[in-house]
Formats: sequence, C-alpha cells, structure tokens
Amino acid sequence: MIEADIAVIGGGIAGVSVAARLAGAARVVLLEAEDHLAHHASGRSAALYEPRYGTPAVVELSLASSDEFHAAEGILSPRGLLMVAKADEMEGFAHDAAAMHLDQIGVDEACRMVPILNGGVIKAAAYAAHAWDIDTDRLIQGFAREARAQGAQILTRARVSTIARDGQSWLITSAAGPVRARILVNAAGAWVDQIATMAGVAPLGFTPLRRSMARIPAPGGHDTAAWPMMFGAGESWYAKPDAGALIVSPAEEELMEPQDAWADDMGLAEGLARYEEVVTTPVTRMISNWAGLRTFSPDRSMVIGPDPHTAGFFWLAGQGGQGFQTCPAASRLAADLILGRATGLGGDLLAALSPARFG
Repeated sequence: MIEADIAVIGGGIAGVSVAARLAGAARVVLLEAEDHLAHHASGRSAALYEPRYGTPAVVELSLASSDEFHAAEGILSPRGLLMVAKADEMEGFAHDAAAMHLDQIGVDEACRMVPILNGGVIKAAAYAAHAWDIDTDRLIQGFAREARAQGAQILTRARVSTIARDGQSWLITSAAGPVRARILVNAAGAWVDQIATMAGVAPLGFTPLRRSMARIPAPGGHDTAAWPMMFGAGESWYAKPDAGALIVSPAEEELMEPQDAWADDMGLAEGLARYEEVVTTPVTRMISNWAGLRTFSPDRSMVIGPDPHTAGFFWLAGQGGQGFQTCPAASRLAADLILGRATGLGGDLLAALSPARFG
C-alpha cells in the first residue's frame, strides 16, 4: 500500500505540472495508465503558446503563465501567427483578428512571409508576433524531474480500476498497486468523468472531441523554419512548421468516447482540401498522421477546484487543447487551492473555473 497525502490521476501536462507544484508540501503519488507520460492529448499537441486563444478564463490563465514561460530556458521559441481569409470568410476574419489581437496586414506581405500562399484567393490577412512554439517534451520532463526531486512518486502502467472512500481517505486500486490518499486530484483528461463516476462523484458532462493532424513534406521544397503558424478564419484549418515539414489539421471537433484516438481519413481529406484552397502547392502525400482528444466542459472553460459535494475530490480538467499554454498558472492555482494558500487571482476567475458553477 502506497500511503500519500495526495493522489493525482493522469500523467498529461495537467497532472505532471500539479504534482510538481504539490510535491514540496505534501506526499504525492501520480498514477498514469499508459507506459509513459503524455501519451494521449499532451503528446499530440500543436505545441503553440498563443495567450489570446481560448475562453476569457483560459486567456487569463495563459497571460498569467507568460512570465514563467519566458523565464524558462529553452521552452519557447519564436513562431508568430498568421490568419488568412477568403472572400466568404471576412466576418469570421474580423471577429478572430479582434479577439486574438492580430494586426491586419496586406496580402502581399502575407505571401512574402509564406511564399506558397495564393494571393489571388486570399482577400485578407492578419498577423501577430505573440505566438511561440513550446518544447512540450522538455516542459513535461522538467515538471516530472521537479516532482521526483521533491519526493513525488510517478507511476506509469498504473491504470486505476477502483476508487472507494474509507473515512477521510481514498482507497485507489491501480495496476501498480493500491494507494491510500487524503485528496484525489482528477487530471485524467478525456477520462475525467469516468474517474469521477468510479469515485462516486457526479460527472460534470465533459466532451472529448477528436482533432486530426497530418504531417506533409515541406511544400515545394521550401525551408519552412521561419514561417508562422497559419490558420483559416473561423479556425477552419491550421498549418504549422514542424521538424522541416508542415503539420496540417482540419481543426475538426468530432465527439468520441475516451480512447486512444486515431486520425479520420475523411476529416483529414476535407481539412487538406481547405488548406489547398489558399496555397499554390498541392498536397501530394502524407508523411504521417495522428489525432488527439481535446476535452471540454459544458461551457468550454477549464475546471479547477474542489468538488462542491464531495470532500477531498479535486477537479483539474477540461483543458480543451490549451493545457500546455496555461499549465504554469493553472498548476499554481490548483496547488494553492489544494493546500489552502492564497491564489493571488481574482474572484471572478476562480468562479469561472470552479466546478461549483455547474450546480
């Protein structure tokens, strides 16, 4: 039996980062079902820090993460963000440009940034430099090292099978052995409602939505390294340089049961077709493809806080694809709430993230 103060279920960026924040003040054990950390959504991220993307609460957490991101050596590297729009996308273009603080630029300038863009089709473009690539593996491993250095146990191949309440403690049966803990942190990604149900806690109604990606060769043999991330107005597709190639996503949101997701061929074909509408170089082959599940709460904002009806059960869920860009502030907030410390964040933000908002 592993005796702990806090058990964290889930080894994605949410679980690993909060384990690191908690380990210095409590006995922490993290349980990850797969063979390694960040196997699911965290391992399939577009890996971009764009702090103006998401719901207002997510944007506030992303902005609150900025100082830590920029102070960390080797985590961020410049990328930039370019949005383009066709003639029938101008309304969505205006909305997205304003929401994400993008500056409108000329189509010719956009084509100089990305020479494969079709200036005859694109009618508007907007750009911002406030977007950076995230070295997601370095970030995950850094949090894991920090957690272990402070005494946390990180157990992989530790799928949870039962959770029961025993007085003031949780008894957790996992493939790595039994665990007893006073507080259970539910950071299980797409499986958070299943973990809640297992613990006898009312699920909140999270929806895992699939998003597919394809890696294609560098178009026309171009060096893509300095290209910005590109996306269509209304997030109808996006493309991002990656290891000398280009990843292209249809940016779909297909409801799925929690599982090890795979890319949908038809969805990829449709997304690649939308991308091809605005470029001059057709896609001739894929190098690889994959998919991940972006999990959302009913109002599409993250859920961070204690369950209002069950003592000792803490939600850290619904990252919706923004887990990496919010993790410094989100993990600090979660640890402060769990340990009873002042958060330094406003009451409106705490209410917008609290599970109590769902009744």
